[in-house]
Amino acid sequence: MKDGYVRVASITPKIRVADCEYNTAQIKEGMKKAYENKVAVALFPELCITGYTCNDLFLQNTLIDGALKALVELKKYSLELKGMITMVGLPYVYNGKLYNVVATIMNGVILGLVPKMYIPNYGEFYERRQFTEGFSCNAETVIDCEKVPIGGSLLFTFCNSPKLKIGVEICEDLWTVCPPSIRHAMNGATLILNASASNETIGKADYRRSLVNGQSARLVCAYAYSSAGEGESTQDIVFGGHNLICENGTVLAEAKRFANETVYADIDVERIWSERRRMSTFNVNVDDNVYDGYKEIECPDLREEELELVRYFDKAPFVPDDKSERDRRCEEILDIQTYGLKKRLDHIKCKSAVVGISGGLDSTLALLVTVRAFDLLGLDRKGIVCVTMPCFGTTDRTYNNALEMSRSLGCTLREINIMKAVRQHFEDIGHDESVHDITYENGQARERTRILMDIANQTNGIVIGTGDMSELALGWATYNGDHMSMYGVNASVPKTLVRHLVRYYADTCGDVSLSGVLTDVLDTPVSPELLPPNEDGSIHQKTEDLVGPYELHDFFMYHMLRFQVGPSKLYRIAKIAFKEEYDDPTIYKWLRTFIWRFFAQQFKRSCLPDGPKVGSVAVSPRGDLRMPSDACGDLWMKELDNIREKEDCLK
Repeated sequence: MKDGYVRVASITPKIRVADCEYNTAQIKEGMKKAYENKVAVALFPELCITGYTCNDLFLQNTLIDGALKALVELKKYSLELKGMITMVGLPYVYNGKLYNVVATIMNGVILGLVPKMYIPNYGEFYERRQFTEGFSCNAETVIDCEKVPIGGSLLFTFCNSPKLKIGVEICEDLWTVCPPSIRHAMNGATLILNASASNETIGKADYRRSLVNGQSARLVCAYAYSSAGEGESTQDIVFGGHNLICENGTVLAEAKRFANETVYADIDVERIWSERRRMSTFNVNVDDNVYDGYKEIECPDLREEELELVRYFDKAPFVPDDKSERDRRCEEILDIQTYGLKKRLDHIKCKSAVVGISGGLDSTLALLVTVRAFDLLGLDRKGIVCVTMPCFGTTDRTYNNALEMSRSLGCTLREINIMKAVRQHFEDIGHDESVHDITYENGQARERTRILMDIANQTNGIVIGTGDMSELALGWATYNGDHMSMYGVNASVPKTLVRHLVRYYADTCGDVSLSGVLTDVLDTPVSPELLPPNEDGSIHQKTEDLVGPYELHDFFMYHMLRFQVGPSKLYRIAKIAFKEEYDDPTIYKWLRTFIWRFFAQQFKRSCLPDGPKVGSVAVSPRGDLRMPSDACGDLWMKELDNIREKEDCLK
């Protein structure tokens, strides 16, 4: 289970009703194919050894005995598939009563039987005619001269994969008011398996999907669902083999119905553990008497394979792929930013806001949000003071865009050339202007902030911060320069999303002139413009050449802060997500940069101004990221060094 990934399969074999020998052969074939595909956990449907639709044939000893014989045969077959645990459904007699159970087999051993707890007897279901409701207490039975645990409170654990703990429920159990999976999760289960025989009716597939996916979200777990399909009797109902594998509210794999399609997914058990650890409201059961006591079955070691992950990693996790969804997200984020600023302005009875306009993306977004807030408050846009402050690195392109944007939006425009003031400052501190070092750059940034603050005092207004979350994560901000404001509207908006927010505004503003300016801003390279331009007047200082591509940094930030992913795993999934864009050394280089800067620059994040949280990741010291400014990143860097030692291409 490298990096916490476990491959799970939900399998629907084609069966014959009441033909245990045929069905066993089909199950074996399904097990074999799963094993060849490096599956560690294989799930088959409810009663699949006999078929779910046997009805009163379940009362026949011949069928019951045939199912038991088939189970023993499958147990022996599992010896050939070492390290893969398999769940398969059958009817089983215990203490003279018939139960609908799932048997767990692995390495030639039957590890346990879990009975169905809730037996439906409504609509098209009449299971109580044949089956008895399961029991939660743990007992023992004997199969093939070996003792086997039986009961509804069994969990299956692995010494070599301690974060994986499997709980089982059967079909109707999930559809009840209080499913057994709740108890399983509260007792540590990270993967719930549901062997089912859910028939198809109009609209049921959508409901089933939402039910399975919702349960995985509610319980912060992975949830695999395998359902009966072709081969069952169609006398009155039809089964579609609607197999699903979900993880914490995300559908990882879904079968095409009526095709008996096997689906595979690599679930991330470490991610589940991390999320449960983070959520203080995720309760665990520490009192064994509450639920009759759980019994953990220690299984043989789970197979460990180097997986080529069958899992999608979005290279832009902050930005939805679908345009309609992306537009909805943009509108929602703009609303959060706008209403956050609106409240602050209204609370302090402020009718003036000061925005430093550079002609770049971040200041553009901050201005657009400020305009929206003023419109909601019914304030005159002239109260928005747009200040452009050209200096050594300002290009004609960004300068003209800043002017045109301010005019198009109807704001008050002030142009203050800071070159003379910065040169005076260099003279005062004895800095040679020809030395283009950090003093040269930051001197300009701090001069701009001083001007903005003083104009805010002049107008009885507040300075609106423009810096985004990606810059804050990297510490790519001048301390007490662009790092500081009176309200930072972009503080939790990542750079990759800033671009889409501006694009959305350009597409929907209804102003051809403004849209044209915004489009040109989008096409302008990201730059602080603190170094002189090229000879042709184009931007010389490009941020992504210095700190790395923001799409990589946003990916690193999302997974590291949202799911606490460590460096080696982060490097692994980044290679998958960006395999078409960047080679391995490039990804490694910028991951190292990200981690170094993230730890070194916390002191800047520790004193951030207020700003609205818009997503599940934020770096506010008062909210999501409580991190000491002096935290040492050596453990993270050493883990990266280990990667370098293992991969020749990085040496």
